[in-house]
Amino acid sequence: MQALQLGSAKFNDANSVVFGISTDNVPSQKEFASKLNLPFLLLSDFVDRKVSKDYGVLIPERGFANRVTFVVDPDGKISYVEAGADAIATVGAGDACSRLAHREATKP
Repeated sequence: MQALQLGSAKFNDANSVVFGISTDNVPSQKEFASKLNLPFLLLSDFVDRKVSKDYGVLIPERGFANRVTFVVDPDGKISYVEAGADAIATVGAGDACSRLAHREATKP
């Protein structure tokens, strides 16, 4: 999360929207976001874990999702994925957003 906070200018410069989705409930997310002073929204996938299932990151026997960062292009296609420790660093995600922004800006 700190990497996203520190790199938020890079995402803004790439005309990107950052948000987090977790299997935590809304009250837990609010407390977490408040403690870290997060500059982006957290969305809850607590009730049915549908987003986690649909993106293939849910660990059903544990009831929570792996840490994964997805970059989704303006057409709704996943253009970049970071998993594991890199999902928290988000260096590649920032670069992917910059490349997408450049590509969109140079479209005829």
